[in-house]
Amino acid sequence: MIRALMVGGLVVALLAGCVVAPVAVGEVAPEAGSGGEGAALGAPEANLTEGCIGAFDAEVDYFPEKVAPAFAEGWRVTYHGYYKVLTLNNPWRGAEEEFAYLLLQCGAPAPEGYGDVPVIEAPIGSVAALTSTVLPHLQGLGVLDRLVAVDRFDYINTAEAREMIEAGDVREAGTGTGVNTEVLIDLDPELIITFAYGNVDYDTHPKLTEAGLPVALTAGYMETTPLGRTEWLKVTSLFFNREAAANRVFNGIAKRYQGMAALAADVAERPTVLVGIARRESWRVPGGNSYFARYVADAGGSYLWRDDESTGSIPLAMESVFEVASEADFWLPNTGSWNSADDVLAADERYGELAAVERGAVFNNNARVNEWGGNDYWETGVANPDLVLADLISIFHPELLPEHEQIWFHRLE
Repeated sequence: MIRALMVGGLVVALLAGCVVAPVAVGEVAPEAGSGGEGAALGAPEANLTEGCIGAFDAEVDYFPEKVAPAFAEGWRVTYHGYYKVLTLNNPWRGAEEEFAYLLLQCGAPAPEGYGDVPVIEAPIGSVAALTSTVLPHLQGLGVLDRLVAVDRFDYINTAEAREMIEAGDVREAGTGTGVNTEVLIDLDPELIITFAYGNVDYDTHPKLTEAGLPVALTAGYMETTPLGRTEWLKVTSLFFNREAAANRVFNGIAKRYQGMAALAADVAERPTVLVGIARRESWRVPGGNSYFARYVADAGGSYLWRDDESTGSIPLAMESVFEVASEADFWLPNTGSWNSADDVLAADERYGELAAVERGAVFNNNARVNEWGGNDYWETGVANPDLVLADLISIFHPELLPEHEQIWFHRLE
């Protein structure tokens, strides 16, 4: 079967141990090989990031700049001179099939032997992003100007994308089974990026495929490490032939993340950490092998369910959580609706029995929410795990980053 996509890159600076807020990437992939129509024959020195090849030569490697996953486990790519085959190993939890895409260098003939695998010409010239997490990728790769539609305006935080919305250059297409295919047919994007849960009642891609629209799934949310999630930037780059930019941006992020983790690696004491909230008496805590458990460990914390082997969330009775976490040093509820300690108690008075609440050690990840309720943690934060880690280190071990101003997390007072 067939489909694909995702995750981002912004550049930050580490100055005298102080982490500054994320800023947009100033560089994009070198354009030496972007000759467009009529480009000279012969092997290009760089991937063609604009236009098509002028004359096809089957012996030429049109992708001298390549990517490969170093942390991500959900995708793989193979290069074949004038086309690439992208495969998603695990497009959603419990998926029993892989999704594949054949990315063909524009101007080259489609190869035989790939059956039903969708063919998408690269580099694409227009894209609809039906998930806001892909916007930092487009920005970091220098192709945000190719955005023509998003799922919902309210979710968007990326400043340049909001400017495009205000200017009327981007339209709203919706998502799930309520996606507006008429808008997308009218826009005729060369690629639509969305995600899936494997549930026909919620997934967008079946309706898009039925309408004959070019769609690719993103599955970065399935990764079990922060860097694995962010590395889906490389997947996004494949559709634009911007592998050089993706490698440069991601390598910088990975280096900064690993440097941050090294700061907290040898801390003498690791405070205990509770994560999540109860919903209808069921508390879903991250599994011990989940990406957020990795965040806590790398930030010098002791996650209370660290010995669990689950990669997803674990449903627990509220009473069971209280038995384990009543004395936890910190609580990270990670909910978009709480902005103060009063909100915590208003949700459930029993929360007041937690030691973290009594000590004022509750930190939520919604410090940057736009006026329509869109939480930037799930957009820019996913693209900048080094900065999320800096936030967490400054919570658990403020002495390690004394000048850091938290970006997405804030204390509920």
